[in-house]
Amino acid sequence: MQTASTNIYERMGRSQELSEFKCGTVIGCHLCNKSIHEISLLLNILQSTVSGIITKCKKLGTTVTQPRSEQGQCMLK
Repeated sequence: MQTASTNIYERMGRSQELSEFKCGTVIGCHLCNKSIHEISLLLNILQSTVSGIITKCKKLGTTVTQPRSEQGQCMLK
């Protein structure tokens, strides 16, 4: 039997990002006083990802992915 965390790893690789809708859903749950653990179980997302989304929203005021720095783009070329 597979656990929920195994299913998450099979479904989403490290390089993939969550949709804006799913990020917004995380924030909505957080604003409704759901715990990180409850949000993680509800949306089938890792707790570290949920925590990162909430932290990013508090610091930047948005969940939209920011463009990479110039240095990072040069390294990719």
